[in-house]
Amino acid sequence: MQEEQDSRLLRVLQENGRISNQELADQCNMSASACWRRVKALEEAGIITGYKARIDPVAAGLAFHAVVHVQLARHNPDFLNEFISAMATSKEVLDCFATTGEADYQLRVRCRNLDEYNRFLEEFLFRIPGVANVRTNLVLREIKRDAPIAV
Repeated sequence: MQEEQDSRLLRVLQENGRISNQELADQCNMSASACWRRVKALEEAGIITGYKARIDPVAAGLAFHAVVHVQLARHNPDFLNEFISAMATSKEVLDCFATTGEADYQLRVRCRNLDEYNRFLEEFLFRIPGVANVRTNLVLREIKRDAPIAV
């Protein structure tokens, strides 16, 4: 029963993180106090990690969108650590995944335009020790974005 309630709470919160506790409780058929306790428990357990606004990237001036495949020259721990640290600091890198296959890492990158992306490559990505190969795939159209996690 609690697992079903938690799943319902999480689905509603993913759709509207600004919903009031009373509205959330009503939608989940719970009392307001029980709802508040469950949400707090989900936050403390690390299941809910935060609340944020969704921004339209194109409206915010970030029209250039690419998936970037990165291969490292060798898996030297120093290169790996430097690469991972650099990805964490880059404002252009929205997502970074270590993957199997030809590329070691897949990045999702947003910039204002092609010139800004070229600067990102030349002044940032290509300067990271160990980066051997970079392949860029432009995103032509977003089909599905920021989908809620199925719980």
